[in-house]
Amino acid sequence: QVQLVESGGGSVQAGGSLRLSCAASATLFFWNSVGWFRQVPGKEREGVAAIYTNGGRTAYADSVKGRFTISHDNAKNTVYLQMNSLKPEDTAMYYCAAGRSGRWNGLRLGEYGYWGQGTQVTVSA
Repeated sequence: QVQLVESGGGSVQAGGSLRLSCAASATLFFWNSVGWFRQVPGKEREGVAAIYTNGGRTAYADSVKGRFTISHDNAKNTVYLQMNSLKPEDTAMYYCAAGRSGRWNGLRLGEYGYWGQGTQVTVSA
C-alpha cells in the first residue's frame, strides 16, 4: 500500500514560519516528482511547489515564490516545504503528492497519483 505521511502543520501568526515534511517509501520518491498542494473549502486544490528528486528541479506557484522552499533528503525519503513570511491567505490544508510516472510533472495536479492525508496550516493576522 502506497503511503505518504505529512507532518509539521499548525497555527502561526502572519510573518511566521513552518516546515512541512512528507515521508514515503524510497520506491515512491526515487526519480519522481513530489509536490505540495493546498486546498481551502469551496476552492479547487492548487499547486504550491514541486521537486524532481533526480536533479532537484523545482517549480513554485507565483504566490509563494521567494517565501517557500521545497527540498528533499534522499537518505530519509522525505520532502520538505519550508514556509516563511506566512500570510493569512496561506491558510489551507496542505497535501503531499507523488507522481504517477516518474517524469517531471511540475505543478500539474492531474499527473500526481499518490496522495497523503493532508496537514492543516492556519495563519492568523
